Formats: sequence, structure tokens, C-alpha cells
Amino acid sequence: MQVVIEFAPWAIFALVYKFAGGLSPATIALMIAIVLPLAYDWLRERKLGQMHLVLAILVWVFGAATLILHDVRFLQWKASVYYWLCGLALIGSTFIGKQTLLERLMGKSLAENGITLPANTWRSSSLLMGALYLAFGLVNIWVAMTRTEAEWVTFKAWILIPVALVLTMGVFLWLVRGVLFEKDPRD
Repeated sequence: MQVVIEFAPWAIFALVYKFAGGLSPATIALMIAIVLPLAYDWLRERKLGQMHLVLAILVWVFGAATLILHDVRFLQWKASVYYWLCGLALIGSTFIGKQTLLERLMGKSLAENGITLPANTWRSSSLLMGALYLAFGLVNIWVAMTRTEAEWVTFKAWILIPVALVLTMGVFLWLVRGVLFEKDPRD
């Protein structure tokens, strides 16, 4: 369900862009739909997720700039800024503090399911995820600068976000690989 909630604002953005006449209606739809992940967080945990809140603020600020100045570049840069912030936070957390950001985000839920991971696994996973997010930001800017607005919208909504979700799931599966594929001692 979480994946659907996180993907929904971008799907709404792309669909409104395609069927309702372009960037302005799509940006307005995105600025409204970005509330979905915040509402989901609030209903589930009675608090707002920090990453969702940062994303929502970036969408509102860069979306407003896009609408006021009639310039898609603000919205295009928002995506890269968000990816770069996430990447830097993940990488930086491997050098600052006792736990990596990834461990703070996922460690508690894994521990509730009896899964504990060594610090070096969290560190390497955080570095990998950070590098992926930095790369997502670069690829997003490259597509925004070299392709049409419509091609960027398609890329952002239907390629970049699903790829990011798949790679994030891949890193998660890599994290818990030892637990998932343990042999039964009786075998």
C-alpha cells in the first residue's frame, strides 16, 4: 500500500499532464496529490514522515515557482534536488551518528520481525542507496535538459520513479538476504 501511496501523486501528475492540457493543471494536481503520502503517514502513525514532508515542501515551493514563472525547469530541478538531498543524507549518515539513516528508517521494523543486521551491512547499504539517489538526480537533470517537456514528464512518472522503487526494493532484499535464504539446520 505504501508504494501505491508514494507513486500516486506522480501518476496523477502524468495523467493530468497528458489528458488535461499540460504543465499548469498537472502541477496543481501534483501539489494537491502530494498530500496523499502525508495523510497516509498521519493516519497510520499519527505523525508525518520526514521524507514525505520534505518532498511535499519541495513540491509546493518548486511547483509554485513553476506556476508563477511559467517555467518547467523549477519542477524539473525539484526532482533532482530531492534525490540529491536523499543521497547526501544517506551517505552522510554513514559518517555521522551511531546509526545510518537507513537503519533509523528500517531497523525498528526489521527488529520487530526478528531481523538484526550488523553495522557494516547498514553502512554499505546506505552508501549504495545514497549513490543510487545521487545518480537518479543526475539522470533526471540530463533528461530534463536534453528532451522535451512531455518526454521528461513521461520519464519522471513512468520510468524514473518505478526504477527507483524497484532498486530500493532490491537493496531491501539484499539487506535481508541472509535471513531470507537461511538454511534450516535440520536440512
